[in-house]
Amino acid sequence: MPRPVIGIATQTLPAFAGERQACWLMGHSYIEAIRLVGGVPWLIPLVPHDPETMNEIFERLDGVFITGGVDVDPARYGEPKSPLCGTIDPDRDAVEIALLQHAMGRHLPVLAVCRGLQILNVACGGTLYQDVAAQVPAALKHDHFPTRENPSRKYLAHDITVRGGSRLAHILGDAVVPVNSMHHQAIKDLAPALAATAYAPDGIIEGVEGTDSQFVVAVQWHPEELTDTQPGMARLFTEFAAAAA
Repeated sequence: MPRPVIGIATQTLPAFAGERQACWLMGHSYIEAIRLVGGVPWLIPLVPHDPETMNEIFERLDGVFITGGVDVDPARYGEPKSPLCGTIDPDRDAVEIALLQHAMGRHLPVLAVCRGLQILNVACGGTLYQDVAAQVPAALKHDHFPTRENPSRKYLAHDITVRGGSRLAHILGDAVVPVNSMHHQAIKDLAPALAATAYAPDGIIEGVEGTDSQFVVAVQWHPEELTDTQPGMARLFTEFAAAAA
């Protein structure tokens, strides 16, 4: 059986005068998570001004994996950019929204993590908190980003509670799961086409999925970093690859 081709949009690395030209890139752990479950990772350049090329790529895909990265441009959900909103990548926003619309329209499996959950919600008509700490004063600390002193991306920052009967509950196999946490934005208004399936102890939405039979699963944490220690995280990728195949 041919291996499923999984589309992964890249992110812009700006040019640095005298050192590098502008680049499109993506982290190894995302790509390896797909490769190791039998998927063929297809890195997608950010050329939203060339819809013909985008469509030629999209038509060859069997599934879509939307990864973490910089903040979503608040203009995408009708808000001015707050000073607390970080770096944005409008070309990535445009390509990922088009990619998600293509996938949803053709019933292709979708797996999304961290920023991926956020852009999925925006693509489906939802909104985001531009900075959880500022806009949700009672929230836990969610921005456990790696540092030079502690570069690990595996730190389990808090538990999430999974909604019984959901696709995510079936995959993870437990009602309460410890997760890593590397985000400062989160879902504010949930898109109508999505259902919340997991929550942090402070009520922040940590998982969503589609409301029909299509495989659409998104989580706010980084399961690609936990596949070697938590079987449920590994199953997110094996189930996604199986759906794409």
